[in-house]
Amino acid sequence: MAPNLYGNSATLFLEASQNVDQNNKSNDLNDTKNDDNKKNTRKYKWQIVWRNVVAFIYLHGGALYGLYLMFTGAKLLSTVFHLLLSFLAGVGITAGAHRLWAHRAYKAKWPMRVILMVFQTVAFQNHIYEWVRDHRVHHKFTDTDADPHNATRGFFFSHIGWLLVRKHPDVIAKGKTVDMSDLDSDPVVVWQRRLYILLMPIFCFLLPTWIPIHFWNEKPMYAWYLTIFRYTISLNLTWLVNSAAHIWGTKPYDNSISPTDNLKIAIGAFGEGWHNYHHVFPWDYKAAELGNYRGNATTAFIDLFASMGQAYDLKTVPVSMVEKRAARTGDGTRNGKKHNKTHSHEGAIWGWGDQDMSVDDINDAQIINKGD
Repeated sequence: MAPNLYGNSATLFLEASQNVDQNNKSNDLNDTKNDDNKKNTRKYKWQIVWRNVVAFIYLHGGALYGLYLMFTGAKLLSTVFHLLLSFLAGVGITAGAHRLWAHRAYKAKWPMRVILMVFQTVAFQNHIYEWVRDHRVHHKFTDTDADPHNATRGFFFSHIGWLLVRKHPDVIAKGKTVDMSDLDSDPVVVWQRRLYILLMPIFCFLLPTWIPIHFWNEKPMYAWYLTIFRYTISLNLTWLVNSAAHIWGTKPYDNSISPTDNLKIAIGAFGEGWHNYHHVFPWDYKAAELGNYRGNATTAFIDLFASMGQAYDLKTVPVSMVEKRAARTGDGTRNGKKHNKTHSHEGAIWGWGDQDMSVDDINDAQIINKGD
C-alpha cells in the first residue's frame, strides 16, 4: 500500500484531498452495496493538488542531493544510521500498519504494538487509521475506480500520480463501507491518531536530523538532506508495491487480477512483493507462500517477536488450500495449468475479520503460536 500523504489535519505541508466520514453507518453500507452493479455515470475530472506537486518535487530533489552527500561529505555513521532507520520505518509499515492492523493477520501484545506504532510514525505515511482504511478499500475494490491507486490507470498513476490529484469519488464512497471498528477500539491507534500532528514531525524529521548532529557532529545541512533521502526512498519502495508489483511478475494464484509476485520488489519492500499471493490470501501473516525468509524480512521480524511471546495467533494458509486455488485460477507458473478469467472484485476481502471471508477459509486456516 502506498502512503496517502494527505487527507487529514495531521499532514503539515500537503493539501487535504479527501474528507471521509469515519462513522461507517449501516445505511451507508447498504446503499453502497445496492449501487455496486450500477454504472457510474458521474463525470470524473482530475484535479491536481499543486501543493503536493511542489512537495514531491522538493522531496525528490532533496533526496538526490542527500544521495550525493552520502558519497561526498556526510559521515559514514550518518549513512548507516539512516539505513537502519529506513528498515525500522519500513517494518512499521509492513509488520505494523499492513499485516497487523490492516489485515489482522496476527495479534501483538501492547509493547510490540507501541514499537510498531512508533516505527510507523517514523515512516510518515499518515496515521495508522487512515493507512488501514485506504488499504482495505484497495483490497476490496482492486483495479476499479474505488481503488485509491488503481493500477489500470498506468504505472505513473499507481506509483505517485494518485497522490498528486484529488481522489475519485468512488474511493470516498467505498471508504465509508469498510469496517474500522477494530481500530476504533485500539488505544494505540487512537492515541497515535489524536497526537499525530505532533508525533510525525518529531519522529520522522526532527529526531533523525538532530541525532547525527548531536552525537557525532554531523553538519546540520548534511543531516537534514540525509533525512530527506531516507524518507523519499522509503516512499518509493512502498509505491513500487502498488505500481511495479501490479505490472511485472507472475500470477501463480490468480491470473485474473493485476497484482504479481516479484522477487526484486519483495526484497526491496521487506517481503511485500509477493503481491499476487497476498491479494488472494490477505490474512496470511507471511504475505507469501514461503517456508523461509527469502525475500521476506518482515516475516522474520514477526517470527522473532513471536519467539519472545509478543506476537501470537499467526494465521497462515495450508498448502492444500494454496494448491487448490492455484489449480483453479493461477497462471500456470506454480502447477503448469494456466487459466484466463475476467476479473471481478466481488467476493474480495481485506483480511481476517472481513464479513465476506468464507467459513471454509476460517475453519481451514492454520494458526501458529495460539494465544489464550
